Amino acid sequence: MRRLRSAIWLLAALVALAIPAPSQAQVLTISIAPPELPVYEQPELPAPGYIWTPGYWAYGPEGYFWVPGTWIEPPRVGLLWTPGYWGWHDGYYGWNAGYWGPHIGFYGGVNYGFGYGGVGYEGGRWNNGVFAYNRTVNNFGGVSVTNVYNQTVVVNPNAARTSFNGGTGGVTAQPTPQEQAAAQEQHVAATPAQAQQEHVASTNRSLLATENHGHPAIAATSRPGVFTGKGVVAAREVRPNAVPATAAGAAKPLGAKPGANQPLDRAQANRGQGGPPKPAAAGVPPPKPAAEARPAAPRPQVAAAKPPVPKPPAPKPAAPKPAAKPTGPPPKDHH
Repeated sequence: MRRLRSAIWLLAALVALAIPAPSQAQVLTISIAPPELPVYEQPELPAPGYIWTPGYWAYGPEGYFWVPGTWIEPPRVGLLWTPGYWGWHDGYYGWNAGYWGPHIGFYGGVNYGFGYGGVGYEGGRWNNGVFAYNRTVNNFGGVSVTNVYNQTVVVNPNAARTSFNGGTGGVTAQPTPQEQAAAQEQHVAATPAQAQQEHVASTNRSLLATENHGHPAIAATSRPGVFTGKGVVAAREVRPNAVPATAAGAAKPLGAKPGANQPLDRAQANRGQGGPPKPAAAGVPPPKPAAEARPAAPRPQVAAAKPPVPKPPAPKPAAPKPAAKPTGPPPKDHH
């Protein structure tokens, strides 16, 4: 009996060791791709010090359900949130859980909006132990926030709202060297408030993808776990060819309410990270340089036509001169 118990304990220990940590590996494998990300407005900031965490599709016994985005107090000063993401591998979709860390790691290149444009986070940063907010991204509402800055975030209204990396139709992004370095740092798992947000969402049938068809009535909340009241925001329909408030290349005025979580321009996000440009793919010839514009040869200037010089009138014939008269005496007659 003791040997049997020891064998069972050893088998359980081996199974436990074989299960990867949620923040580092995929623990769910699903054969159906998650739905597109819904479009919604960001609810008001409840108080200074909160950091925005975007919504995502989770999976439960009845399929995918939406976990609303919400404002969260970080577990300690200096930590930033790296969102989780779905990744495709060998025919299955696995969930990579998010985490808190000193730097933003890889989250599949998924564009969650509100500063999470696929690379890094442009919604805020830590400054001497205080979190400062980008005014062009966050919705302050009536809350007085003194630690702010202004950084333009370019929105691409035509980009897809794909919610997974890899596979057919998925995002093709790969981790940057900075994101790979961030993955090796010490991480903190989701806070109890974040766990509560997901748990409450899992008990609400209206958040099932089979019920809301990708447009949840509770797309975001101002406070975690509070799914009713003023701070609740619903997803909205996306009209074809609709131009969001933050159109590509347009900077919003100071203090303006940010637009919906429309996809950002990932190329612009890469430029914001300050990294070097990516080399061209192997085997692809570099583009030919544009021909240098040469100045046109100067045309010879045509001399202005001179007015014709009038010809002088033809000379008139001189009048005949009279015969000269003899000046001496007439000759004598010698007869």
